[in-house]
Amino acid sequence: MHVLSDIPFQLDTNKLLSELHVLPESEDAVEFEKLARQCLAVGKPKTIYKESFVDAKGDDSVTIDGVLFKSRVLRMNMDKVERVFPFVVTCGNELDKIKLPADDPFMQFWLDTIKAAALFCAMRYFDDHLTRMFALGKTSSMSPGAGDATVWPIEQQKDLFPLLGNVREQIGVELTDSCLMIPNKTVSGIKYPTEVSFEACQLCYRKNCPGRRAPFDKKLWKSTHATADG
Repeated sequence: MHVLSDIPFQLDTNKLLSELHVLPESEDAVEFEKLARQCLAVGKPKTIYKESFVDAKGDDSVTIDGVLFKSRVLRMNMDKVERVFPFVVTCGNELDKIKLPADDPFMQFWLDTIKAAALFCAMRYFDDHLTRMFALGKTSSMSPGAGDATVWPIEQQKDLFPLLGNVREQIGVELTDSCLMIPNKTVSGIKYPTEVSFEACQLCYRKNCPGRRAPFDKKLWKSTHATADG
């Protein structure tokens, strides 16, 4: 098990202000920059991961370190994969402890934006770390619940988390009964080496999704949802 807790956390406040449509040097900009300084002072994005191996592959399942994961897409993506890296990456629960004015909904939105930036820092650091430590080339990842619900059910979070030990104790991430993660800006999944990039968004047909990272791929959807006999 590996924990990355000394992750550099930086914010491009000018870029964030632009994304938030806040005018520079406005009163809102002053308040946002004050919040950003608070977050930089206490924020500690973190990652927990492990090197694991595929034990078996079924028609629509993959067994990793003795744990069965049911997903046809996961099975297809790991057809030629033997070594994988289960992970949880988070913005850190320290940012959730910042007290905000109860009567200012914009502040919570701003905080979520900063938390997303912290998560991005952690994800980028994690990718670089894996490349250095394990001499990986191109990688992709899959996350339970990402994309369409049929791709990899979110309930499999309950199987993924035990692979990593006590995630709450190690990096402060809690898995709720409904399989959501706290802090909310947290990503879990399995990273694996590949020659073909994959994003769960490719199998999600929901329109106007603000978090979309790739367009819906109708051809890929049909290939992953075809019946066993074609």
